[in-house]
Amino acid sequence: MEEMEEELKCPVCGSFYREPIILPCSHNLCQACARNILVQTPDSESPQSRRASGSAVSDYDYLDLDKMSLYSEADSGYGSYGGFASAPTTPCQKSPNGVRVFPPAAPPPPAALAPPPPPRNACLTCPQCHRSLVLDERGLRGFPRNRLLEGVIDRYQQGRAAALRCQLCEKAPKEAAVMCEQCDVFYCDPCRLRCHPPRGPLAKHRLVPPAQGRVSRRLSPRKISTCTDHELENHSMYCVQCKSPVCYQCLEEGKHSSHEVKALGAMWKLHKSQLSQALNGLSDRAKEAKEFLVQLRNMVQQIQENSVEFEACLVAQCDALIDALNRRKAQLLSRVNKEHEHKLKVVRDQISHCTVKLRQTTGLMEYCLEVIKENDPSGFLQISDALIRRVHLTEDQWGKGTLTPRMTTDFDLNLDNAPLLQSIHQLDFVQMKVAWFSFDPSSAHADIIFSNDNLTVTCNSYDDRVVLGKTGFSKGLHYWELSIDRYDNHPDPAFGVARIDVLKDAMLGKDDKAWAMYVDNNRSWFMHNNSHTNRTEGGITKGATVGVLLDLTRRTLTFSINEDQQGPVAFENLEGLFFPAVSLNRNVQVTLHTGLPVPEFYASRSAMP
Repeated sequence: MEEMEEELKCPVCGSFYREPIILPCSHNLCQACARNILVQTPDSESPQSRRASGSAVSDYDYLDLDKMSLYSEADSGYGSYGGFASAPTTPCQKSPNGVRVFPPAAPPPPAALAPPPPPRNACLTCPQCHRSLVLDERGLRGFPRNRLLEGVIDRYQQGRAAALRCQLCEKAPKEAAVMCEQCDVFYCDPCRLRCHPPRGPLAKHRLVPPAQGRVSRRLSPRKISTCTDHELENHSMYCVQCKSPVCYQCLEEGKHSSHEVKALGAMWKLHKSQLSQALNGLSDRAKEAKEFLVQLRNMVQQIQENSVEFEACLVAQCDALIDALNRRKAQLLSRVNKEHEHKLKVVRDQISHCTVKLRQTTGLMEYCLEVIKENDPSGFLQISDALIRRVHLTEDQWGKGTLTPRMTTDFDLNLDNAPLLQSIHQLDFVQMKVAWFSFDPSSAHADIIFSNDNLTVTCNSYDDRVVLGKTGFSKGLHYWELSIDRYDNHPDPAFGVARIDVLKDAMLGKDDKAWAMYVDNNRSWFMHNNSHTNRTEGGITKGATVGVLLDLTRRTLTFSINEDQQGPVAFENLEGLFFPAVSLNRNVQVTLHTGLPVPEFYASRSAMP
């Protein structure tokens, strides 16, 4: 029941309808609110005068039957939102629902101070559909009162009342347990046993739960509504053409004499049946909506669970990479330690060898000096030749690199970490069913200018500059488009895919790191590694759309212009990681559109055996 509350509130005051009236557009207003938003307009602004002058009218012609004309807000110049054409500006306020409400017109100045006012009509604009209509001489009395809506509001307000209490408790009434339909009294259990024992004549009374008893109380006898034109006459027939209840006097006076009429009761049952059938269909939709909401709520739960699972998986994958890096770090440190030990061993061995050799040399030198001191010529000559040979030999031994270090102090190990750092920078989520991405300022040439959340790019140089997308692809089917926002002086922008280390200061496709289609206003070419192929007629202008389709399942790259394939399949046998890429100069501005379905020309080809 709570969902129905908005249906029971006036769009002007925001409260429950009070004395609601039905407008010809089938919307409702409180009678007082309708009086508040009435606007007096000169006769020259009436729909009748507009019809005489040839102004267009809306298609609500059936209102002429009630001496009213309904116009669209744009046609009539009247409206509760945008002011009134050719009418004095009236101060307005906003209702709780945001509807602008025009207060009653200010009192006219004294007759002696002002000329006689021109004839005026009362105009009312529906605050829901914004249709304007001019009232006839009956004013608001010409609109039927919605007594059915009043009854629904009464029952709804009763239903929101506090819990039913026993009507026989003397002090602090307890909550009612039953209601007797015959006595029309609510009882708590003690009062029922004391005042309504289940014996004798009372045994035949029917006791029902309080809620059911409250419903039976609400069902009051049906009120007979009276005719708005003839207040003393009850509605007895239904005009099929005007779609409204009428009385016999309406038929006799001729207003509905030529219209088809049917019995009010029969039409009441027919429309009830039609409404029930319509409600069945709406009920099915509501049931589907409830199931859909359950599905969405389950999706929220599933997304949360998947997020936790994915985060855990991501952390595990990153931890595995860190573990692998730590293991490799340990291996590299081990190699450094081995090199360290090897260098120390070589130097220490050389120190030991030189020390021994130096000691021997020093001993030989001291011995030779002592021999020279001897004064015995014959004895000296006996050993002098041998000593001279030994000294020369020892000197020669010191001259053969003995005094050169066998090991350098530098470690000739240069860690090549550039590929790993590049791989880390390229680490991204690349396998997506539908890829949403933007251009990447961090990898673009410095001359590229970004806007629109990095979806639109241009350049401040006359030379071609390259910009890549943020997301790379290594498998799957991916399609994106680039709309040409500006195209001056017939430049040759290029579109395609590239490696992360593509040249950024040359046209896309000039090196072997890019696969592209460059295009002017008349034709296009495919280019890779500065090789130009497949010249194709058909170029681009401002407003054109270039499509790029990367199918890594088939390992192909295909291009389109304005949704038509441009040339044959551009490139085949593509493998590896590819980034969306564009090269342009200052004469071109493009906007990227991603997350798009596969174009029809490719989908139909894929469906072929």
